Amino acid sequence: MAYRLQNRDEHLRSDGRPKRMLALDGGGLRGILTLGILQKIEDILRDRHGSGGDFRLCHYFDLIAGTSTGAIIAATLAMGWTVEQIRQKYLSLGERVFKKGLLRQGFLRAKYDETKLVDELKSVYGKDTQLGGPEVLTGLLIMAKRLDTGSPWPISNNPQGRYFASRSGGTIGNGDYPLWKVVRASTAAPAFFDPETITIARQAGYKVTKGEFVDGGVSPFNNPALQAFMYATLTGYRIGWPVGAEKLLLVSVGTGAADPDVKGSIITAKQAVSALLSLMNDCASLQETLLQWMSSSPTAREIDRELGDLRQDLVAGAPLLSYLRYNVDLRKASVERLDSTLTNPEEIESLSAMDAPENMPLLHRLGALAAERDVKGVDFPSLFDLPAD
Repeated sequence: MAYRLQNRDEHLRSDGRPKRMLALDGGGLRGILTLGILQKIEDILRDRHGSGGDFRLCHYFDLIAGTSTGAIIAATLAMGWTVEQIRQKYLSLGERVFKKGLLRQGFLRAKYDETKLVDELKSVYGKDTQLGGPEVLTGLLIMAKRLDTGSPWPISNNPQGRYFASRSGGTIGNGDYPLWKVVRASTAAPAFFDPETITIARQAGYKVTKGEFVDGGVSPFNNPALQAFMYATLTGYRIGWPVGAEKLLLVSVGTGAADPDVKGSIITAKQAVSALLSLMNDCASLQETLLQWMSSSPTAREIDRELGDLRQDLVAGAPLLSYLRYNVDLRKASVERLDSTLTNPEEIESLSAMDAPENMPLLHRLGALAAERDVKGVDFPSLFDLPAD
């Protein structure tokens, strides 16, 4: 079946057609696990649309959202990369960027030098590519947090967005931000990397205004799925897609649910960092609860023994969207069920780390195994297939 390619504005337009969103979690180098799951999704959708090697996930998804490592993957997908191309780049990026150095130890200094990351991002996206540029082929939403104001920033290439275009008064629009800087801002995890500075206003004769940005995972949106849904449907964001299980499909992919009992996965022994990671996990759990509560979801999981999977608790009695969530539980018993060859407790425990390049091949394998088990063609309703050419 041939399908009609859409440009960015057609993807984002509220035209009455069913719309598709992809949301990718943060999680450091565990993002390689995400790619193991995305490969299966890409294979299913490529086979369904009969386009062979020409198919890209940016053809299918009208909005791709990402936080932190998910932002790296989201931006490359939105530019038309295949999952395999991203996997190869991701492996080399992880090895080069996450090299530990004795001179960068300590609580008050970032663990890694962002110079290598900046160089990698510029090589991937291009030094001069802008968020609103033609290189980005579909809707893209990157989550960051502005540290100097304490506010989460959903930064998008939506041309109708209030802050997309630069203004005569000196405000620099999101569309004119360098893409690599936006992605770098979203990946500036505290204690991992220093914040990223983005110039947000420049007026002749006046002081330049700059924002200091850190990882979007420090906001409630390390999992950007709920923010993607809000961005696509709330009036203020100026996309305005209608809601309904037959109108919106949201696919959310995790980086592995870290074992909460693994203390070695925390990047520093300081209690402040431990508390932050705990809060991030709490936010992620709340996101899944809310989205299952609002949606029709064949992948709905048991939230806990008291709540169940919320299938009987739909908001207003009707689902607001169709929702798919894929992830891997990294607790020991779950990992062993997924891959019976893994029996070393220390090896399994190490998988929860977010900055261990040596774990990437194994994490990718676990993602692929989980995808074979969990991702099914029937999860993607045919009414969301791409329109024929």
